[in-house]
Amino acid sequence: MATTRRDELVDWCRELLAPLGTVRVKRMFGGHGFYVDEIFIAIHAFERLYLKTDEPARPAFEAAGCVPFEFQTADGRKVALSYWSAPAEAMDSPEQMLPWARQALASALRARASKPPARPRAPRAKPPAKAAAR
Repeated sequence: MATTRRDELVDWCRELLAPLGTVRVKRMFGGHGFYVDEIFIAIHAFERLYLKTDEPARPAFEAAGCVPFEFQTADGRKVALSYWSAPAEAMDSPEQMLPWARQALASALRARASKPPARPRAPRAKPPAKAAAR
């Protein structure tokens, strides 16, 4: 099986984020999602790595010339998510990525903490018993 440029970029992004913890990659929406210690912190799409941001982190990303992750819906609306491109120089090494990845992880943790706790799920109803064969 041949390795594609996309696979190489995804592998490089995994390596860039590895100093934060255990990195898991999941294919999604034509791109890839990156989890560090099971916390979703980044998206690789459109040949770019986008890191989770929030209000406290956004000014640093803006000052570094980063751009938000945006896509167009089927009905033509433009949607921006709370992910911003990684600075170009951060893509050079895990050491240069580390402060940006730490901000992404902190943003993800703040987002998780601000959500109300999940309600417990109701138990599934058991299917009706089949009538005995006669």
